[in-house]
Parts: sequence; C-alpha cells; structure tokens
Amino acid sequence: MRDLVGERDERAVQSAAAALESELHHRLAAISSMVAYAGATRDLTIGKILTASTDLTSDFDGGVAFLDLDGRLIANTSHDGLWDWVAQNPRNLRIASPLDASTALSTSLDPVFSNPFMDPNSNHTFVIISIYSPSLDAIAAGAFSPEALAAQTLSASYPADSEVMIYLVDSSRRVLFFSGAPEAQSLSADHPGVAEALHGESGTRYVQVDDGEHVIAYSPIPSTGWALITEEAWQAVISPSLQITQMAPLVLVPAFILALVALWFGAKQIVQPLQQLEAKSAALAWGDFDAIKTSVGGISEVRHLQIELKEMARKVQAAQEGLHDYIGAITSAQEEERLRLARELHDDTIQAVIALKQRVQLAHKSVKTENGHQALRELETLAEQTIENLRRLTRALRPIYLEDLGLVTALEMLARETSQNHPVYIGFRKLGDEQRLSREVELALYRIAQEALSNVVRHSQAQRAELLISFKEKETKLEVSDNGKGFDMPMSPTDFAPSGHFGLLGIRERADLIGARLEIESALGKGTRLRLVLSRRTGSVESETARGRL
Repeated sequence: MRDLVGERDERAVQSAAAALESELHHRLAAISSMVAYAGATRDLTIGKILTASTDLTSDFDGGVAFLDLDGRLIANTSHDGLWDWVAQNPRNLRIASPLDASTALSTSLDPVFSNPFMDPNSNHTFVIISIYSPSLDAIAAGAFSPEALAAQTLSASYPADSEVMIYLVDSSRRVLFFSGAPEAQSLSADHPGVAEALHGESGTRYVQVDDGEHVIAYSPIPSTGWALITEEAWQAVISPSLQITQMAPLVLVPAFILALVALWFGAKQIVQPLQQLEAKSAALAWGDFDAIKTSVGGISEVRHLQIELKEMARKVQAAQEGLHDYIGAITSAQEEERLRLARELHDDTIQAVIALKQRVQLAHKSVKTENGHQALRELETLAEQTIENLRRLTRALRPIYLEDLGLVTALEMLARETSQNHPVYIGFRKLGDEQRLSREVELALYRIAQEALSNVVRHSQAQRAELLISFKEKETKLEVSDNGKGFDMPMSPTDFAPSGHFGLLGIRERADLIGARLEIESALGKGTRLRLVLSRRTGSVESETARGRL
C-alpha cells in the first residue's frame, strides 16, 4: 500500500507540473502573439495595441506594459505602482534584450522569464515574461503572480480539503506557493526532492517524521526551472474499505473452496450470480459505471465482492473525471492552437502566395520570349497548387463549413474531400431533419468523424466507406463504417493504446467529454463500424458541461 500511494502521488505531481507548464506556455504564446500583432499592424500605436490585445493578455494579473531598451516605461494597462518599480529597477530583473549576449549583434526574439520578485506596493510576488519587438523597437512585458497561477491550476488536482502539503519553489529554492498546514510553510534548503526536481528529475521519497512516514513526490517545471513538491502521510490515505479489500483474498479463497464442495446445491447462489457479476465487470471495464450498481444476489461473499467492486468503480470514476478535466483542457488548447495556425496561414501565408501569383501575372507583360512566358506559367501553376494545398490544410485545421453552414454540410464536405484526395470512396447520408447542437458538441462530432475517416484511409485498406448522421427526436447518431480488413477488438478501452489504436483512444476520450455513447464493431476481414449515440439532452441541455471540458 505504501508503494501504491507513492505511485499515485508521483503521477499526480507530474500531471500537476504538466498543467503548470501548459499555463506558462499559454502566457508565453500570449505575449508572442501581441508582438506578432504589432509587427503585422505597423500603423497602430502602442496604446492601441494594448487596447486591442486585451483578450491575449487577460492571464496577466499584474498587467501588460511596453518598455524602451533602457527599461523606461512607455505604456501599461494597469498596476502603475508595479510597473513604475520595474522601470526603476530594470537591472535587478531578467528582462528581454534586443542583443544576443554571445555575439552582441543578432536580435533575440525568444520570450524571457524574469526572476520572481516582490512588488513593494502590494507585497505580492510577480514574474515578468518579456520579449523584444523589432517593429516597435521596444520590449513587451506581462506580469503574473505565480501564487495565483498555482492556486488556480492546482485546485483541480488537489482539492482544498486534502491533507497534501504543496510547495512551488523557484531555482533559488524560494517558496512561491504553499498549500497545507501553516506550521509547515517553511521549506529547508535540504528538503528531500527539491534538489532532484531542480535538476529536472521526478520521483518519490519516503521520510520518517514525528507523525509517521511521509511520501514526498516531486517533479520539475522545465520552462522556468521551478520545482513542484508534494508531501503527505501515506497512512492517512488508506481508507478502511481499502484495508478490507486487502484482506478480501484471504476470505474469498476458503469460501471458494467450500463452495466447490457444496456446488451441487449452491449453483444458483454462486455460479449464476458470478456469471452476472462477470458481465457487469466487463461492462465496467468499458466505462459503464452504473452496470455494477444493480445487485446480482447470491451468497454473502458474492454480495461483498460486488460491494467492493462498487467502491472500486466509484474511486476509478472519480479519478477518470479528474483525468477527463485535464484531457478536456488539453483538447481545448489543441483546438485553440489549430485555430491560431489556421488564422495565420489564411491571413499571412496564403495572402503572400496570392500576391506572388499576381506579381507573376503582371510579369507576363514585360516578358518577350516564349520560354519566359512558359516559365512564368509554370510558376503561376505552382502558386495555384500551393494556394489550394494551404486552403485544404486550413480547412482541416479550422472547419469553416462547420462554423458557417452547420454540422451536416461540414460532414458532407469532409466525406467529399476525403474521397477526392484518397483512393477510397466515402459515401455520405443524412437521416431525419437536421437539429443544431451546441458549438462544442458539433466540433467534437466533426473531429470524431475526421479521425475515423483518417483511420479508414490509413489503416483499413478499404475500397468503400460510409459516413452517416442521423437525427431523431431524442438522440443524434454518427456512424462511420468501411469494408476494410478490420481488427480484433481489445478486451477493454485501456488496451487501445498498447495495441496501437491511438486514434480510437482519442475518439473515445472526445466521446466521453460530450457524454456520448461509443460503440465499435470490428473483426478481421469483416470491416469496422464506429457508432456514436448522443442523447438530445446531452447535446443541448448539458452542453454547458461540454463547454467546460472542450
């Protein structure tokens, strides 16, 4: 049990450190996007740039500012006292510079994290992310509180009522955030796990203290060189029901032997209930947590086993809900990144190639030879192909048909484009009258269909496939089927990854995030059928839940 608690704490601290790393990268991207926006709109003043970038800088509770190359304040959004102090002490902070220290010639455009510092006006610790903007010849900077960031990010992994002590420390071993008993807030320089985490390692340590043995889990946060440390008494984690579960085999083995002796009169009390319990356990393995709740009867040992399975299912369900929240955050970040890439390709790259094509067309007028005209025509054709490829990539990243024309049209265009670009015929059918769902649910259904058709094209060796969307009074059904080679279905969803079906694992996670029921039918040589059933209540009334996860 001691090792199980240690493994659980190690996974938890790694997940929490990854969540903090993701939030820090999000803030890096926000500052970089503001500088990119400034470079793309050279006619705007710094004040207008700050006003127009409010949505990019909402994560900086210390405000956003522009500084000149000597560290003097040009403009800022809020927290005048903080930025005045920063402007007076630029040499004491690590702020981005327009010169590369190694050559003193080239320009550095990478964002820089400052060392954590105490704001004398608010007595709060802040960290500044800064980057040099060549177009403005100024430094863009945003300040955020690591304490507020950690409190917000770690609340999902570590509830307020937990007994876990959490330390977030910087590279100089200064505590940036603490959660736990007040008397344990100080952290010694040789505290176990700190040195290891600051060297980029993660793991667990067991330390004997006054109230028993504590498990210490640690993990690094690479982008800032910080470390996340957790500590708790592992004996306090073990619940009485879990201790009983440890003793269950000692109780069940003798009972099972006695049951074999009395099998001739106890078949109905043992065999049949166990068969029902086996079926319910199989359903539980596929994520149906309600299946195990219905009593199967039988002798007391079978009933006790079902009680323990119910408790196990409750704990697994709680753990999966926390994991789903994290996966939902990752999915949301992925969609945001796709949207950003699509917008940059459309607004920048495609427009540049179109301009190039127009210049080629104008060049025809000044060319006198046929060879010159032929070379320009080839260059124009290449530009047209590049524009079309970029537009197809943009549509894959950002389904504009879904946003403008709805789910049915988007799925029909997806099937048509997949058929045109691959040697597999994809048929499309719609049954019933189209019902608009929430934006998040429609996006999830489109991504599931996109991944399913991608699997058909890459793995199934099929000649034909079909994409079906069906609208009924109380449910919406999405189905993708093919006549390919098929595959052996795993025993449970957890076997998707070891067997190489990562696409199906992603589809299942998206289905869980919107509360849909996923059914997969496949066998070697008999093709594959993927069916997703979404109740009308899940697609509409409960869309707020999906909105929070996607």
